[in-house]
Amino acid sequence: MNMNVEGIIQCIKHGDENGVQLQLQEFNKEYAQCFFFDAEESERKKQRKQEEFRQNKVRDSADSDSDIDEYSDEDRGVILRQNLALVLVRFIRTGVRSRLLRMSLRTLRILSRDKKVLGPLVTDCALLTLAKLAGLTTSDLPDDASDPDCDFYDNIIASLAEAKALQTCADEDEGEATDQNEGSSAFDDDSKSDVSQANSGDQDGVSCLGSHRTSINEIHRGGVHHRVLERGRKDRRESKMEWEEDEDEGDPGEEAQRKEAMKVLCNVVYNSTWAQERFSALRIMCGLIERLSSSVSCSSPSSVQFYELRLMFLITALRPELSTQLQQEGGVSILTAALESCLEVQWKDQYECVLHPSAPPISLEASQRISEILKILFNITYSTHRQEPTEDNAALYRHLVAILRLCLMRKSVLADDTDELQGHTINLLSALPLQCLDVLLTVPPEPDSEQCEGVNMDCVHNLLMFMERRLELGDKIKEKLTPILNLLTESCRAHRETRHYIRQHVLPPLRDVSHRPEEGSTLKSRLIRLMTHLDTDVKHCAADLIFVLCKENVRRFVKYTGYGNAAGLLATRGLLGGQWVRPSSSSTQYSSDSDSDTEEYRQVKDRINPVTGRVEAQQPDPMQGMTEEEKEEEARRLIMLFNKLSRDNIIQPMGVNAEGKLVPMSGLTGNSLTEEVKSESDNDGEAGEGENN
Repeated sequence: MNMNVEGIIQCIKHGDENGVQLQLQEFNKEYAQCFFFDAEESERKKQRKQEEFRQNKVRDSADSDSDIDEYSDEDRGVILRQNLALVLVRFIRTGVRSRLLRMSLRTLRILSRDKKVLGPLVTDCALLTLAKLAGLTTSDLPDDASDPDCDFYDNIIASLAEAKALQTCADEDEGEATDQNEGSSAFDDDSKSDVSQANSGDQDGVSCLGSHRTSINEIHRGGVHHRVLERGRKDRRESKMEWEEDEDEGDPGEEAQRKEAMKVLCNVVYNSTWAQERFSALRIMCGLIERLSSSVSCSSPSSVQFYELRLMFLITALRPELSTQLQQEGGVSILTAALESCLEVQWKDQYECVLHPSAPPISLEASQRISEILKILFNITYSTHRQEPTEDNAALYRHLVAILRLCLMRKSVLADDTDELQGHTINLLSALPLQCLDVLLTVPPEPDSEQCEGVNMDCVHNLLMFMERRLELGDKIKEKLTPILNLLTESCRAHRETRHYIRQHVLPPLRDVSHRPEEGSTLKSRLIRLMTHLDTDVKHCAADLIFVLCKENVRRFVKYTGYGNAAGLLATRGLLGGQWVRPSSSSTQYSSDSDSDTEEYRQVKDRINPVTGRVEAQQPDPMQGMTEEEKEEEARRLIMLFNKLSRDNIIQPMGVNAEGKLVPMSGLTGNSLTEEVKSESDNDGEAGEGENN
């Protein structure tokens, strides 16, 4: 990466803003969509070290204690970017004109994508500077940067010159090393000592105003383990290339400046734990809450609001204590108002929003803001699901759920945005108190509405269609499917009409039992296949939903799924004995209606294999033609084989105790099979002793 950092610093030092603007403009144009700087150089370095190892066969390159041997173009690139970030943070505090300020912030945003360069950007000085430019704080910083500090720039230039000299030395030494014999060392101890004494600055404590000399040793010792950044896709919210925006005529304005500063803060907070910790101490969170609260009341939200929401999502996701702070300061009310504004909600009743069938789809910009709001709300409410809300909180959550119903019913401009919006809505619904979700069903049905016993099921129908789409995709099942499975399960427990409606679609009356329950492409078959999934959470979620649809009746559950598929959940709950156990939840009230069998099912009921759940083809009797003595001998041989496998700890025979739980056979009393196995084991031991004698 060839950057004329020295030239930029010289231009800044001499006040040549035109020169700075031209050079930063070239940098931003070249790296606008670049999320990595040294991938090619790292690959060349790796190949070079592998070739050296093959030639010398003395030591692995990772064991080298020579700092200069480790030094490469990659390290020089890091130093260049660190110093450029340090200089630009100081530069933007000097009151530069708006267009150049925005260009400098864009350069900092590109630099902030690299974790190795974050040192100058995570100091209190830098964070407060960015926060002030983003409009998150109004406190004035000491204007120490107003006086030109020649030593500051001279020290930066000297550091870069030193790095350049070390790079040249390393390149020359590498050429000599290929001709040396085994065991030769690139540098002696004196040269190592010179390098280690060259710099002594602490990168974590870099000051925006003091002199700075980058330490090469610190790069290797403190920052060598960083994730390699990769090229990312273009943000679809932006309609033009960023470098094209820079060439637009006119003043970009304060809003564009705030947006760029907010983007830098998002990158820094995402990549730096230290920045996350300082976010609260510097009271930037308070400024962010105030800014968002004031922007909600605006009739037309600015383009900065999305990045304010993105920053709030990042900080609440990464720092739980800040999530609690936001909730305590009325975050649910503020974000609900923001959500209401994005959807342009019109109220028909206290907990009913107007839903126009001819309403235009949600715009791309609004969809993006809504998604961020839903994610933040989940971060601050996920712990309320099992809590009993106060009267005021219950009213607040019901008001929110009424708006969330719109999120489930309306579509966005893009199909992907619709699916993403519904996914975030379902996540949030699963985090809210269950008793507040009744708002989803209280909307009076329309003539074309989905209904069950006179209750509007439009929202439940959309949830079912969402689950079916996720099942068909089969991508990231645990992440994308378990929230909707949990939400439907809890809703079925709480609302009888919901359970009846979902059961009609998932578990229709059995007619064709010639195939296994898990075979086929129906919704029921897909869910039953998940009951034997490798992931325990997915397996239990799918089984719980079907078990609740069967009103937690073991017999009915086995009837629809087969004993083989049902065994996992039954063993977990201690129901392998098949007895009925009343649901553990006191709020669950199942109706007493019976599960009537179809005529087709009754005709083949006696021929159904309870393990596989289907009618099996009639198999010939393996004992046919055997005498009683041969049958007894075959049974004895099988017992001996099982006994041997058990003794060798290959298998452990299990049985069901009085509580319906699986226990080792040895723990069951009065079991004739266990006694016979033990007797057979004794006989085998006696026979073995006789042979030895």
